[in-house]
Amino acid sequence: MSLRINDIAPNFTAQTTQGVIDFHEWIGDKWAVLFSHPKDFTPVCTTELGYMAKIEPEFTRRNAKLIGLSVDPVTSHSKWVGDIEETQGATVRYPMIGDTDLKVAKLYNMLPAEEPGSSDGRTAATNQTVRTVFVIGPDKKIKLMLTYPMTTGRNFDEILRVLDSMQMTAKHKVATPANWKPGDDVIIAGSVSDDDAKTLFPQGWKSPKPYLRIVKSP
Repeated sequence: MSLRINDIAPNFTAQTTQGVIDFHEWIGDKWAVLFSHPKDFTPVCTTELGYMAKIEPEFTRRNAKLIGLSVDPVTSHSKWVGDIEETQGATVRYPMIGDTDLKVAKLYNMLPAEEPGSSDGRTAATNQTVRTVFVIGPDKKIKLMLTYPMTTGRNFDEILRVLDSMQMTAKHKVATPANWKPGDDVIIAGSVSDDDAKTLFPQGWKSPKPYLRIVKSP
């Protein structure tokens, strides 16, 4: 069964570089960013894990936790961390899941449910669909999914931007326009009537069209 936005993120128990976790318990009352990569010791993913290590404090500031995933074993992850630190100048402090039985990759539709075997003998090419970012809310629901090709490094600054948007729009009855950045004007949500908007936004709004009501960021 395919996953959609607002589905409950499938729970699992897995071995990580920081011990065994129950995923939902590990998330707790925070946001979570689960990002997968096709194989350890691959060039693009080395830069990605290093960059995430550098900006992890920005996620922490937003009440979000990071966790990586590969179908390689935890022992391989632990060795790779040294290469990441050496080449990217950052220490990976977030946990990395060792999904050697492909269980989590299948749960999250990154590999077909009928995919045979384990991580043994698999290559980056056979795992190329294990390259997705999931943002999961404190309610354990999937808020965002992004899948990239192997040759294109992911834009994790965009994940921070989206997280800012989702956290703000979860608290206020607004939406964010294209290319929004924190501090930019926002849009009153379409579910809010004009009468209710007058109460929620007493300062008023700009309305180039009746359905497009622009206000200052709350």
